[in-house]
Amino acid sequence: MKLVVGLGNPGRRYEQTRHNLGFRVVDTVVARWGIELGREKFQAVIGDGNVAGQRMILLKPMTFMNLSGRAVQAAVGFYKVAMEDLLVVSDDLDLPVGRLRMRASGSAGGHRGLDDIIRLLGTTQFARLRIGIGRSERRDEVSHVLGGIEGDEAVALDETVKQAADAVECWCRKGVTAAMNEFNRVGGESDDAGPGTSDKGAGP
Repeated sequence: MKLVVGLGNPGRRYEQTRHNLGFRVVDTVVARWGIELGREKFQAVIGDGNVAGQRMILLKPMTFMNLSGRAVQAAVGFYKVAMEDLLVVSDDLDLPVGRLRMRASGSAGGHRGLDDIIRLLGTTQFARLRIGIGRSERRDEVSHVLGGIEGDEAVALDETVKQAADAVECWCRKGVTAAMNEFNRVGGESDDAGPGTSDKGAGP
């Protein structure tokens, strides 16, 4: 069994913000595979279905970003999910817009949602898929991550969400190393940089 967690904030106010890209990736996966997402459990909205030949639980915490760990801890405990079968999808300020980075483990890098998950699980040994949103020269971090997406950036991130869903499916079928090799690439070259930071001080 696989558990995929998309991070974001609940409510229409946040639906189209950069901070909710994790939610959008989960929504894309469930739409592709005909999974019903909407059952409320673990302070989250969850779906349960078959993705790429594997049983997958998909989860969107409804606790707001900074308390994401509550839902993840509860789901991991209930389903007895091994850490190698957990994938968390989040935005990342320190990756350029549209860049994907899959990692098998690592620190929160300043991302408060990841930080809460690590704190409550007591480990950094789970996969995470980061989606680049870049930084803004005109706005502070909070305004940027919680701001709306328009124009060329919206088009680029729409495509990136689809690619991120592809990466989730690859991770499910082939594992984290194969997903890293396929999706951590820039201009045909392997992306060997370390895990970027994200959302330092940003909320909710």
